[in-house]
Amino acid sequence: MKKVPWMIVVCEWIWRVILVNWCWFAFTVLGLGVLGFFPASAALFAVVRKWMRNDGEVIVFRTFKDAYFKEWKRTNVIGLVFYVIGFFLFIDLRIIDQFMTGFLGNFLYIFLSILVFVLLIAVSYFFAIYAHYELSNKEYIKQSFLYALTSLPSTILILIGLTIIGYLINQYPGLLAFISAVAPAFWIMRVCLSRFTALERRAQQL
Repeated sequence: MKKVPWMIVVCEWIWRVILVNWCWFAFTVLGLGVLGFFPASAALFAVVRKWMRNDGEVIVFRTFKDAYFKEWKRTNVIGLVFYVIGFFLFIDLRIIDQFMTGFLGNFLYIFLSILVFVLLIAVSYFFAIYAHYELSNKEYIKQSFLYALTSLPSTILILIGLTIIGYLINQYPGLLAFISAVAPAFWIMRVCLSRFTALERRAQQL
């Protein structure tokens, strides 16, 4: 078989990355943002996972579209739980900020801010878990929070990676249209796959 020149391979992968990033934006908008974010992100992680499992020949648009519409209802049902939790935390923070002062007010504000942080980390884990495992809706939510609370090294790695990606996009805003979704998804999936593999090996040894 004739070997494909490396420059063509590189260009093909650049196009795939850009295309899946555009798909995420387009399908998120298609769902009017709120109803598009969870299924679009689930589809994005599904594509990224296939790449990382050496399925490089995946047809990006078709795979993304099929995953988006297949998982639209289920991911939005689960997403609604995260949205409701986030909404109540936001309201609580606003109430504390407006009406409470002193030590108790500061303590509650910090405590709720930590809960918001845990929620955001849990959402990040959710997409990786959803792409990798077949679970019930309740288990997806439960496992997302368990990973957020018990996988400190992985969480730190995720935060470091997202910070670097955010810094690069801030320094070079032109990257926003090309890697702003796929780069975080790739990094989160990579860290999580390592964590999943380690846990699965540990479970097999028991």
